[in-house]
Amino acid sequence: MLELKGITKDYPSGDSVVHALKGISVTFRNQEFVSILGQSGCGKTTLLNIIGGLDQYTRGDLVINGRSTKSYLDRDWDTYRNHSVGFVFQSYNLIPHQSVLANVEMALVLSGTPKAERRRRAEEALRRVGLGEHLRKRPNQLSGGQMQRVAIARAIVNDPEIILADEPTGALDTETSVEVMDILKELSRDRLVIMVTHNPQLAEEYSDRIVRIQDGLITSDSAPVDPARERLTPEQVQAHAVADARKGKRSMSFRQALALSFNNLMTKKGRTFLTAFAGSIGIIGIALILSLSSGTQDYIKETEESTMGSYPLAINQTSTDLTSVMGALMGTSDERTGQNDSGGVQSKNIVSDMVSSMAEGSTENDMGAIKAWIDSDPAIGDSHLSELVTDIQFTYATPLNVYRSDTTSGAVQVNPATVLDSLGIAMGETQTEMMSAMNGGSGSAYDVWTEMLANKETWERDYDVVAGRMPEAWNEVVIYVDENDRISDYTLYALGLLDQSELRGMMSDVIAGRTVEESEQTSYTYDELMGLTFKLVPESSKYAQQQDGTWADMSDDADYMRGVVDDAEELRVVGIVRPSEENDTGSNWGAVLYTPELTEHLVEAVNASDVVAAQEANPNTDIFTGLPFEDTTVNLTMDAIEAMIDQMPSEQGAQLRSYVDGLREDGLSDEEIASAFSRQMSEQTDNATYDGNLETLGVCSLDEPSSISIYPIDFEAKEQIDALIDDYNEQIRASGEGTEIQYTDMVGMLMSSVTDIVNALTYILIAFVAISLVVSSIMIGIITYISVLERTKEIGILRAIGASKKDVSRIFTAETFIIGLVSGVLGIVVTVLLDIPVNMIIYQITGVENLASVPVAAGAVLVLISVGLSFLAGLAPSRMAAKKDPVTALRTE
Repeated sequence: MLELKGITKDYPSGDSVVHALKGISVTFRNQEFVSILGQSGCGKTTLLNIIGGLDQYTRGDLVINGRSTKSYLDRDWDTYRNHSVGFVFQSYNLIPHQSVLANVEMALVLSGTPKAERRRRAEEALRRVGLGEHLRKRPNQLSGGQMQRVAIARAIVNDPEIILADEPTGALDTETSVEVMDILKELSRDRLVIMVTHNPQLAEEYSDRIVRIQDGLITSDSAPVDPARERLTPEQVQAHAVADARKGKRSMSFRQALALSFNNLMTKKGRTFLTAFAGSIGIIGIALILSLSSGTQDYIKETEESTMGSYPLAINQTSTDLTSVMGALMGTSDERTGQNDSGGVQSKNIVSDMVSSMAEGSTENDMGAIKAWIDSDPAIGDSHLSELVTDIQFTYATPLNVYRSDTTSGAVQVNPATVLDSLGIAMGETQTEMMSAMNGGSGSAYDVWTEMLANKETWERDYDVVAGRMPEAWNEVVIYVDENDRISDYTLYALGLLDQSELRGMMSDVIAGRTVEESEQTSYTYDELMGLTFKLVPESSKYAQQQDGTWADMSDDADYMRGVVDDAEELRVVGIVRPSEENDTGSNWGAVLYTPELTEHLVEAVNASDVVAAQEANPNTDIFTGLPFEDTTVNLTMDAIEAMIDQMPSEQGAQLRSYVDGLREDGLSDEEIASAFSRQMSEQTDNATYDGNLETLGVCSLDEPSSISIYPIDFEAKEQIDALIDDYNEQIRASGEGTEIQYTDMVGMLMSSVTDIVNALTYILIAFVAISLVVSSIMIGIITYISVLERTKEIGILRAIGASKKDVSRIFTAETFIIGLVSGVLGIVVTVLLDIPVNMIIYQITGVENLASVPVAAGAVLVLISVGLSFLAGLAPSRMAAKKDPVTALRTE
């Protein structure tokens, strides 16, 4: 029920006030056809706009389904217009650059209706008004009567409770007017239709009720309603409130705003292209500078690297740019140079620069393809890769789990090292990768177990045997000491020769502020060290099959792990070695060296394990939960939980039972506890995959290493290997398939002063060219402002069908986004084309080929900058559009 109580509307007019409505009180039934008659200027349209929520009353109250609108917010009015009201205007008010179907769909777009449902309902509404054959036409291809039918279809597509028609036949001939009135009459059978008209004949013929207005007051009502009799009960009011709350208000998505703005821009293709091209001029200038600067830096880097010694080229599955990290550590990346004139001490950014460098991102390498390429022994000229390297080392992701042979005190892990954990120091994944690469790619620098090169000739070059011999089998290792036969306490703690509990005690003393006494030195005979044995524990052996057929990680079960270690294969220390004079690096903490055959044996052992076989035999089922990978929903009962507790090891089962008892003491029922367990297990299985489970078990293929370290023979060989990798990458680019090799060269950061000069020149040139970006941004802002003026009526139409201010703003923001994106992409494309003649000129002058090339990352950033500047330029016009009064906007021609 719709009820108006003493509605007044005043308009300021200069120094005076115009009283459009002077206390309108009227109630409407839920189903009736009401005509409002009166002369021009009497307040009919104003009354209609207030009923429709387009205009706001000055005093009084508009009651909708028993609820006062005095407390309505903007979003409430938007929802009301979108869901409860449909407008039919004299001038049709269709959006000209949208098709008939899109015009009708717009109200559904604003209500968040899914695309398929939106299309079905819009087509149904158009067929209902007899326009099923004109869906793809534009409004300017229709007659006046057809356009009015489109307006009616748009008004009814959301099945509103009220249809408001403002002179719907004012621009139509007699025959078409009758057709439109017949449609409105039919609609009034199941909803309220209120029509403003000057035509008393139509009102008398079609209306159930005629309300006459004169000078802002109701003068007569042919079928008045008693508000007390029609007023809703509190239960009915509450029911309507709940229904309205369920309708909610959904905003137009940015994608839908893009589509609307794109259609508008396509109606002005010439202006859009010229605007985008003008906006791209600054992008072209900056992209040209960056392409020359980047090419110059690459050329300098190649020249620098050709003068360096043979260090391993590290190819990691996830490659991090460690060159910039090392530059930060050496202090060469700090841009603030020159004399300190502050009169005090200034900071020099080293740590912060290093962290920033580490955070710049990483790239992925296709390790299987790279290893296959290396195994094919590619050649450059007459030289094969195998002839250019001392050795190539392959490292695998399978964890090398090594434990002490003595399990008297339980299973004691010696690799991966747990020393830092005992000290309370956590190393993140990024730091681990960095340390691994700095350590030659063969494990973390803080792990003491290190794989030797496969080329045994390097053993004679790099190591001197102090006692015993070098390994001859996969299960034989040697202890690596420094040139003075010393080994760090870190290594001793890691190997379990010193008790790590001492470290925890020392850290507790440090935290408590107590004095920590210096530890006494220990010494070991060669025979004592060569008498050491360890146990190799594959990652897969930590898992045991449960009674229900699933597999569980038992690494926290001390008894189970003791048994695993006792049954594991043994590793023996067969020698003590020190660095040779050629290999004296001046820094050696000590290590356990093992052969590549140990890694291969470990990989094969993991791949042949029962738990891996179980997972491979059931590729669609998660063996840890027993659920299909795609089914992450777990529904447990309390009986199932009790059974699961009974099947667990005693210690784990006792802990879980104590947890369940605690929940019961907190007042949770068995059903609530089971539901909580189900949710938790569902969350734990959300990310489970077949490949992920195999990775968890330590499975990997010997054809897909996690890292590759290439050791060139000399400087020239390093250059040739670089060229081989470049050729490989060029083939990948030419074919468009596969992944280019990304590798780390730790010695590629020399003569940085030359690069700094190039960077300084680049920044200066970019600063000058950036002025054009500012100018183009201002121009885009002006163009957007013009677009707002041109589309003012469209703004009013959108507001009338329920668009919020935010929706309107988003439409023009989307327009600036499109222009900015086109400008950026156009600028990069033009720059790439200009680089062709630029490179030809540079080659003729210097003999350097392909020096100018737009960096992909820089190109993407420039596109983003173009979009960002266009967005900022369009903010003010977009907000101006959002603030436009819908009534005023609808009157704009």
